[in-house]
Amino acid sequence: MAQSAPTEVDVAIVGAGPAGACLALNLAALRRVVVIDRAAGPARRFGESLAPAARRLLDDMGLWRTFVAQEHMPCHGGTTHWGGPRPIDADGLRDPDGPGWQIDRALFDDWLRDVARARGAAILRPARLERVVRESAGWLLQAHHPDRVIEIRARILVDASGRNAALARQLGARRLHDDRLVCRWLLGKDNLAARRGLRFVAAEAEGWWYSASSPGDRRILAFHTDSDLDAAPAVADAAAFLRRARSIAPLASLLEDVEFVPDPGAPSFCAAHGTTLTPSIGEGWLAVGDAALGFDPLASQGVFQALYSGLDAAMSIDAALSGDARAIPGYRARLERIAATYRARLSAVYAQETRWTNQTFWGRRR
Repeated sequence: MAQSAPTEVDVAIVGAGPAGACLALNLAALRRVVVIDRAAGPARRFGESLAPAARRLLDDMGLWRTFVAQEHMPCHGGTTHWGGPRPIDADGLRDPDGPGWQIDRALFDDWLRDVARARGAAILRPARLERVVRESAGWLLQAHHPDRVIEIRARILVDASGRNAALARQLGARRLHDDRLVCRWLLGKDNLAARRGLRFVAAEAEGWWYSASSPGDRRILAFHTDSDLDAAPAVADAAAFLRRARSIAPLASLLEDVEFVPDPGAPSFCAAHGTTLTPSIGEGWLAVGDAALGFDPLASQGVFQALYSGLDAAMSIDAALSGDARAIPGYRARLERIAATYRARLSAVYAQETRWTNQTFWGRRR
């Protein structure tokens, strides 16, 4: 296997999701940037949303017009069954930023990477990071990229690897879990055109349900509960999952026009708990996106905060490389304020549901 001479860069970013790609595309015109990502193709993600306020972020980065021209679905509002028997309807008509968006994550992620590449960032994908060594002036990295070994010297290292925060944990940081929330979900075809672009949330005794349109006339149905509760294994197969969903009155009518394949197999599964990385910065490194701060899906803020932290980190790193010793600590302080605000608002939303206070799931969140 061939090995080239070390490549000198200012910033090496590990992970090419929204946070890593956003950081790269904002920094590439100012600094030498390389992005290392182990995935060969896009992750399979459905039902993800982007808050209306993302319009301002994308506009500031010169990306808004291109984003709108893509095949993402405007989200004009939805219905919530939470805190009582009466549904609460919401719409985005009064939001000065317009609607939110249900995004095609594969399309969205590929687009951000393409913009980063066009602005001058080097993207190594698929590439496996094998070695990380701290040096006096930065970092020496060794990555396996299909048929060769690449050595990279970087002044600053960024963990954008997602919830796992594999790089930061290797450097001594710890991931703290807020709770044990997990998610099981199925994807179906939505045959009711009038409902596309609308979201749905419903609380039940052992967790809560979420449903939203996705591009391509699809609809995701997801159930959130704690991994150690009986409800988690009870919905492990598709038939049981759908039976439980249809036993929830508001969901039963919603699913009448959603077509699931006759035998969809086991629902997809993922961790959904909030996480915090401590510390989120260190000597010569920092974390962005889910690697730094993971959000409960109820907040609907994950992709937005990935973009925000990527942009903030780009400006902070550029300032730090220009000699501003306060830039990276300032980034950490802003991240901590975001975390505090998010947790306060999330607690307030969970506290609104008082119908099952004797149930373990809801008791933990009070």
